[in-house]
Amino acid sequence: MKTIRIGTRGSALALAQAHLTQGLIQKFFPDLTAEICVIKTSGDKDHVRSLVSFGGQGVFVKEIEEALLEKKIDIAVHSLKDVPDSMDERLELSGFLKRENPHDVLVSGGKKFADLKPGATIGTGSPRRVLQLKAIRSDVRCVNLRGNLPSRIEKVKTGEFDGILLGAAGLNRLGLPSEISEVFSVEQVTPAIGQGIIALQSLKENALAKEIAQAISHRETVIAARVERHWMNLLGGGCRVPMGAILSPEENAFLFTAFLADPQNGNSLRMTKRFNAAELSEDAHTCEALDAFARTFAEACHLQHIMLPSEAPGTDAIASFWNVEH
Repeated sequence: MKTIRIGTRGSALALAQAHLTQGLIQKFFPDLTAEICVIKTSGDKDHVRSLVSFGGQGVFVKEIEEALLEKKIDIAVHSLKDVPDSMDERLELSGFLKRENPHDVLVSGGKKFADLKPGATIGTGSPRRVLQLKAIRSDVRCVNLRGNLPSRIEKVKTGEFDGILLGAAGLNRLGLPSEISEVFSVEQVTPAIGQGIIALQSLKENALAKEIAQAISHRETVIAARVERHWMNLLGGGCRVPMGAILSPEENAFLFTAFLADPQNGNSLRMTKRFNAAELSEDAHTCEALDAFARTFAEACHLQHIMLPSEAPGTDAIASFWNVEH
């Protein structure tokens, strides 16, 4: 019996996502054995500094990608929002599992965001979340916070933070939906690109891994993942400025919501566009309607003095965000 090796980080959430992948493989390919291989990444070794200060998105995938290239594993399991906009040309994102709830949520011991005390301390490691929260309530104090989900939740219970912002997907996958105090709408806090999606990565030359990844993928999620990732590339890549985008399915249509903020002046823009199903496909690179919307969005950003990712000086602008915030 052939064994498929699944590479993953060792956090509780990463392992939950790997076990979900393992279960699907064994369901669709009963003649195969799926084995989980835990790999420690740079992001797992440093729980203090902000991600952009020592590598941005790639800190949670670099070592796992190296294991793929060295053929130590067959399929890598990632949270899609952690995967950089570019990768080694020998690798590809070969599949996407059904999207979990993509919304951002508040964990605050049951209190709604509007009911938190004046000047409440909110923990989050995301400038995207900070700028959108401050647009709702400018008085809150946001503090950089990293670490696994249980340790972050504990900081609310001990009173170190009045609330923290997390993704609903992670809490749901860990069986902790009861910790959610409030769910923010896409119009309030637009999610990160790929939020709630499990991405499967493999070597292009590994035909079996690609076959498996495609077989256990979810079609609507594949379209959303491809469109959101293409949007990121149209604007100039991720992890340079605070940005979010989400493609939400509707009946015979999709609603696309995009958010971008300038980390230096705090200006931001959110726009929506409805696409009919025929305009979008799994090959987002051929979507002329999305390309046209990107041009409209970029022009609107320039009018509001918002720096596009392609215009940012590397990750320097967003890396200095927490210094400005403090």
